[in-house]
Amino acid sequence: MCDTLRVRWTVTPKTAPQPWIACGGCGGLRAFRSSDKIRLNANGRRLDAWLIYKCLACDKTWNRPLFERQNVRDIDPAVLHALQSNDPDWIRTESFNIEALKRKTERIDEFPEFDLVREVLRETAGWTRLEIELAVPLPAGIRLDRLLASGLEMSRTRLQALHEKGLLRAHPDRAGLLRRRIRTGVEVMVDLSAVPDRELSWGPLATGSPR
Repeated sequence: MCDTLRVRWTVTPKTAPQPWIACGGCGGLRAFRSSDKIRLNANGRRLDAWLIYKCLACDKTWNRPLFERQNVRDIDPAVLHALQSNDPDWIRTESFNIEALKRKTERIDEFPEFDLVREVLRETAGWTRLEIELAVPLPAGIRLDRLLASGLEMSRTRLQALHEKGLLRAHPDRAGLLRRRIRTGVEVMVDLSAVPDRELSWGPLATGSPR
């Protein structure tokens, strides 16, 4: 639309999920964090790979299987290189693999802190509508209302009121959208046509530019 300020918010969680595992050192369930290290074991042409976690209380390690007895020829060369070099970006991505962690434990701690990078995609003079496109490169346990409240510096109560008035919508539009976890591809639209100072009050918050 020609009357739109469109921005992209890239949201990256700061802390990887921490699974609760039976700790051999503590003698009970404890939270473990990723050590950002890979352990490999080769047996002929077959390879085992684990991501090493450490107990927050005693530093006892737990090896989370990435794969076992995998033929080296069947492993993507890029993945194999990442494993052999302890590539930090690949490991960080794998440490956010919630589905893999769920197969090992019923309790996983996730954290609300995140980094937010704002980018202007389109800005038209006299815009009356704000569109926020979300990019979430890593699974994030962050609700949409918490993200918007933080990024736009307003209460979740006010966000809910805007939504109930039909001034705040999202795509895809689902029930309880403000309480849902954020994902790449979600778009938020805010009708600001009735806000006279929107370029000064909403603009800097949406774009990250100085006030």
